[in-house]
Amino acid sequence: MSMVDAGRLRVYLNLMTLDALPESSRGPRGSERRERFESLREAGFDGVQFAALANENELADCKALGLEIAASGRVNHAREAGELAEQLAGRGYECATLHVGWGLENDGEAAQLIDAVLEASDRWHVPLYIETHRATICQDMRRTVQWVERFPEMRFNGDFSHWYTGQEMVYGGFERKVSFIQPVIERVRFLHGRIGTPGCMQVRVDGDARHEPVYVTQFRRLWKACFSEFLSRAGADDSIYFAPELLGPEIFYARTFPDAAGEPVEESDRWEQALLLKRIAEECFAEARQDD
Repeated sequence: MSMVDAGRLRVYLNLMTLDALPESSRGPRGSERRERFESLREAGFDGVQFAALANENELADCKALGLEIAASGRVNHAREAGELAEQLAGRGYECATLHVGWGLENDGEAAQLIDAVLEASDRWHVPLYIETHRATICQDMRRTVQWVERFPEMRFNGDFSHWYTGQEMVYGGFERKVSFIQPVIERVRFLHGRIGTPGCMQVRVDGDARHEPVYVTQFRRLWKACFSEFLSRAGADDSIYFAPELLGPEIFYARTFPDAAGEPVEESDRWEQALLLKRIAEECFAEARQDD
């Protein structure tokens, strides 16, 4: 099958991006969730990712608007993987991204969690993508690559700002580290859209390709590599997902700076940044398809 025929990119929005948007934001501000969903559909998003399981009204609204749905969750104990997958299968979720463990587990404990996630995904026919996230069993590049060697059927949500910043990927050679995590890149089927620097996990992006900072170029490199590997293996009905996930200042992701009155103001409009990250991901996907 040719690359032209294979696979598709589905762009969702992680709904936490819209949490507590300031009055200055141009994002959807309707008090009703239905209004927000309509705004996402109009902006060209294919679906939404819920931080918590959607209620029946939310599911009905998404279905009526043609928006697909993904979930997110945490698995701290093996039994929780099956319980979550059963709920997702019964409600029509496309997939879910998971924080697995707290990162303090020994190898045996972590392996039990991975086994449980893989078994639940297979039993309930719901793709469960383990996140490359801090405070999880996949917080570390080396350990994650070792998990892939032991569990080659693992599939990932590449939340790469956690590695780019948390493990300072530029220190010691960015390309060297991209090469090292190639086994993970080959297995990414979901990406959380956030761009960081070596010192800060979520920063404003300008979108001016003429003066693009090196960290933006390097995130493009990571995203395109994931898309290329996906396309090289994908069937016509296979999808890879990209979801901007820009979190607010209350959990110290969005940076704030004092305005003239000394009040804290977010450095950017998270809604507009989400649209920009969507565009960058679509550009990376088109380039990956064209390069074959």
